[in-house]
Amino acid sequence: MTTISATMVKQLREKTGVGIMDCKEALSQSNGDIDNAVDFLRKKGLATAQKRAGRSMSEGLIQPYIHMGGKLGVLVEINCETDFVAKNDDFKEFAKNIAMHIAATNPVGIASDDVPEEVINKEKEIYRAQAIELGKPENVIDKIVEGKLNKFYKDNCLLNQAYVRNPDVNISDLLNDLIAKMGENITIKRFVRFQIGDS
Repeated sequence: MTTISATMVKQLREKTGVGIMDCKEALSQSNGDIDNAVDFLRKKGLATAQKRAGRSMSEGLIQPYIHMGGKLGVLVEINCETDFVAKNDDFKEFAKNIAMHIAATNPVGIASDDVPEEVINKEKEIYRAQAIELGKPENVIDKIVEGKLNKFYKDNCLLNQAYVRNPDVNISDLLNDLIAKMGENITIKRFVRFQIGDS
């Protein structure tokens, strides 16, 4: 059994922003391995996020981002449960990063449910035509279409996208980390992205 030192707890707290008792628990569950403790906390955060999902979120903020000398702009609404969290620096930083990410990646929607049916059908049609063109047998075409559609969601739905500042994590991971850190439900409610010349 590894002894959990105050230094290890401090290190994990600095990395995750999680409370002392949670850090101690994570370190003892992962035999003092910091990286495994971070994973443990992320999984716990996800479980916490799912537990909190039904709670009302009537606070939050609308974050603007203007880029390219005023030729590109984003407004994103991020909701939380309390005014206390809405005023927290980590929450504000997250909102700024999400607005900047949306400006850079131009997602179609927040989650796959937000993608209009006609867009999905058009994508499926294109993937099917490509597979037929390549001479793929009928029994694998559906699997190819499904695979390509999943990649489309990953590239075009905000929560599935790799974060532009750290492609090793996606936006959903960032959100779950913030939920674990803040201890309350947080959601990216909606966004709009304007670009000069776009209709």
